[in-house]
Amino acid sequence: MGCRTERKPLAPAIGQAYSGPANLGLRQDIAPRSTVVATVPHGERLEVIERRRRFLKVRTEKGIEGWTDERQLLRKQDMDELRDLAERAKAMPSQGVASTYDTLNVHTAPSRSSPSFIQIREGEHVDVLARRSSAQAGTPRKPIVPLAPPQKKKAPKKKREQAKVPPPPLPPAPKPPEDWERLSRTAAVTGQEPPADTTPLPMDEWSLIRNVGGRTGWVLTRRLYMAIPDEVAQYAEGRRITSYFPLGEVRDKDEVKKSWLWTTVEPGYHEYDFDSFRVFNWSTRRHRYETSYIERNRVGYLPVIVVPGGFSVCVEKKDGKRYRRGYTLSGNSVRARGETPCEAAPLERQNEEAPRAAEPVAETVAKPSPFVRIKERVAEWRKGLFGGSGGK
Repeated sequence: MGCRTERKPLAPAIGQAYSGPANLGLRQDIAPRSTVVATVPHGERLEVIERRRRFLKVRTEKGIEGWTDERQLLRKQDMDELRDLAERAKAMPSQGVASTYDTLNVHTAPSRSSPSFIQIREGEHVDVLARRSSAQAGTPRKPIVPLAPPQKKKAPKKKREQAKVPPPPLPPAPKPPEDWERLSRTAAVTGQEPPADTTPLPMDEWSLIRNVGGRTGWVLTRRLYMAIPDEVAQYAEGRRITSYFPLGEVRDKDEVKKSWLWTTVEPGYHEYDFDSFRVFNWSTRRHRYETSYIERNRVGYLPVIVVPGGFSVCVEKKDGKRYRRGYTLSGNSVRARGETPCEAAPLERQNEEAPRAAEPVAETVAKPSPFVRIKERVAEWRKGLFGGSGGK
């Protein structure tokens, strides 16, 4: 009769978590050089069975136990929010295609301390969907497992009193400074508050991206470059392109050239997404790109909506309210068609329908250039001469 070995009882779970990175290695012990006992993919559910400072011992679905850094794990709420974001991002309009010069980590949240669960390879194209800023220091993450309350220290046992030699007398205390009264005055007495620390916190700009497979996450904006053609991007003049869109195309001999709309912003940290936008058209006479419309010194927010025959942008006026301005395209000319109230669409509302065409208003945002007006008058004059019944 064979020997029957008894299984060691499993340690009870004190919480649950999910793997954050694409592949999370669980180690036999806390030490970084400890043997890797298991590798789990992103999103796998884990049971937390022990805690040592910021390290957690977890158990996989197959029953393998190992140690990992708490920063590499996600709470159930974090995982639900990430899945919900990926679902809503499917309907978010692309604000342009971007790429990277090097391998780029995609994070679960706009924070450097958040886990990276996928990577963008060099030259890989992704859609840019939204933008967000956050402090480099980040905000403290909630612990996966609630920390145990500090235990009260037991009062030390009194030792038997022994005859001790008295210590030598202390030296005389130093005299206070002559202006000790002034130095000891508080803000309540003087009425002056101490100067506040106005040093701005270093900020990071993050972009929400969607890869070809539909996976969504956050990357550092400075590590991306917008894939607009160089013959157009050369006019950025040191400004950062935040979005771009093709509006149409024209044939110049054997070449087909597209018209472009882009938004740009000055370098540095800004609460808004762009401060100017411009339309470029290809000149078949000069064989180069020329600006047919531009607006500067704006406070604009993504998304920019492009529809057949026009586009609209969301800008903030001096009254602090945001309006979606519509523009129509007629050949190489751009005309304002009106505006309606709007809000800078947060991530929670990106899956809503695109704004309807704005109704005309009396105020014109910008007038066509003199060259465009002359061109339109010549076209009307020709139509009057040859377009009537006498032209048949």
